[in-house]
Amino acid sequence: MPNSLSHRNPLLTVDIIIEIPSGIVLIRRNNPPFGWALPGGFVDYGEALETAAIREAKEETGLDIGWPEQFHAYSAPNRDPRHHSVTMVFIASAAGTPCAGDDAGAARIFNETDLPKNLAFDHARILSDYFRYKGGEKKSVIFQHH
Repeated sequence: MPNSLSHRNPLLTVDIIIEIPSGIVLIRRNNPPFGWALPGGFVDYGEALETAAIREAKEETGLDIGWPEQFHAYSAPNRDPRHHSVTMVFIASAAGTPCAGDDAGAARIFNETDLPKNLAFDHARILSDYFRYKGGEKKSVIFQHH
């Protein structure tokens, strides 16, 4: 068993693709790395992934989401420029108007054709995978190519 002082693990996060009738919700980050991003954040010790997704969605957008569906995990060591993190991406639905909260400077609704160019982290890839999946491609085909 590795020594806990010398062994480092990736940090665990969740990101949520919040579907509302007019599109998906993105937040503009107030902290580095700057840019637009999926709502999300770190999983607290003792917290289930789904619970973290529900909490982060509420904190950053003010929206109550339905029970989230696991979409895919992303684990490239360079996906976050600050540190190695692994994220579990969820898809969930909500109704209402997003309102920026916590460390979000803004919350807006986007669709596939008007996504902002300055997406943080690997969220451009995540959203590309998501829109391909929503377009009918099977997850196994989408993730085979990455």
